[in-house]
Amino acid sequence: MSDINTLTPARIVEELDKYIISQSAAKRSVAIALRNRWRRQQVQGDLKREIMPNNIIMIGPTGVGKTEIARRIARLVDAPFIKVEASKFTEVGYVGRDVESMIRELMNYAVAQTRARMVAEVRDDARKLAIEKVLDLLLPLKRRKGDNDDPDFAERQKRSRDKMRVKLLSGKLDDKEIEIEFSEDSLPNFEIMSNIGLESLDLDFSDMLSNLLPTRSGKKHKTTVSNALKTFTEQEVTHLVPKDKVAESAKKAVEENGIVFIDEIDKIATAEKQGGIDVSRSGVQRDLLPIVEGSSVPTKFGPIDTSHILFIAAGAFSTAKPSDLIPELQGRFPIRVELNSLTEQDFVRILKEPENALTKQYRELFATENVELRFSAGAIKAVAHYAAGANEKMEDIGARRLHTILNTLLDDYLFQMPDPGLKKVNISERMVKARLSPVIESEDLSRFIL
Repeated sequence: MSDINTLTPARIVEELDKYIISQSAAKRSVAIALRNRWRRQQVQGDLKREIMPNNIIMIGPTGVGKTEIARRIARLVDAPFIKVEASKFTEVGYVGRDVESMIRELMNYAVAQTRARMVAEVRDDARKLAIEKVLDLLLPLKRRKGDNDDPDFAERQKRSRDKMRVKLLSGKLDDKEIEIEFSEDSLPNFEIMSNIGLESLDLDFSDMLSNLLPTRSGKKHKTTVSNALKTFTEQEVTHLVPKDKVAESAKKAVEENGIVFIDEIDKIATAEKQGGIDVSRSGVQRDLLPIVEGSSVPTKFGPIDTSHILFIAAGAFSTAKPSDLIPELQGRFPIRVELNSLTEQDFVRILKEPENALTKQYRELFATENVELRFSAGAIKAVAHYAAGANEKMEDIGARRLHTILNTLLDDYLFQMPDPGLKKVNISERMVKARLSPVIESEDLSRFIL
């Protein structure tokens, strides 16, 4: 995560370049959209509410980096982010998902993300409080007759407690059994099984019922010091990170910084055909419109204003066109950018340059089995050549083809490890050709393997 104040558009593109090859126009567009959000937040007065986000439509085939660009910018600023498929809102045979569910999912994710961050901030304090609770159980304060008149009593108690604390922190008392008291809900565990869309209710039944039914307290059970420390730490974390504070912070994060990536938006485009237009697809667009325009969506954490959530839509648009979307929805996605199909040279760079390059990932996987994996420059070029060839021969799935190519290439080694006799694997151009040529040249093999 980076400080949003220092993330200029040029810096954002620089960060995206570490993971995504090519697609300069798309990177530039999202960088400007991201910076414009920060700029809006600096504006004073009523005009701040009027400045709308630069929603984007990315046009390009699968596997060229559309999702990755959106996901990376969300990670860059630690923003709440979800990816949804537009086609899920209009499934054949039954009523599709409620379009508003994307905002509820975004809020649920933001709550979990916010709580995790807050918990990390207070965990050390919670552990300190938990240690004191465990020490209270290990060394209960017992006063005998005359102790109140003894000036050294308090000092002796402190010394004993300090000695016990040293033992506790060193782990010497981890297996010692102690008795702890805890409260538990009298509510039995249950699960609702239904085929109706309960997601639209978005209610927390456990919280509702736990407020109505009493809790059992004072129950004691024996456990180890180690487990008691964990239990007390979690209890203190819950006290230090209250639900309402988490929800309030998450709500602000969603409304100001949330990012929704809507994939396959071309699947709900309604190009007119001889049989007329698809009413269900048009309906999804009209349901989507108020959310993208800005409306209040009810969630179990309160209403969420979607006016300043950044929406990034994407699709191949191989049969439909962005102009096939209803005009109102087109107007809410003012920025359109086309992503290029990846070339053989792009594949070479993808295999070598990104910080999460597949060759680096496999190198680390082999290292876990104490095997050193190396790729020659010729081998990388050959892999790129076969990936590009497979995309031309079959459906173009972009960089995802590299996964299947490399897995096919390294399959024998991945199965063989761990092997005491295998310490180094050098992948050469000759080895790549020998392994992949038969697969690529056979139409049946390539179709089912690659």
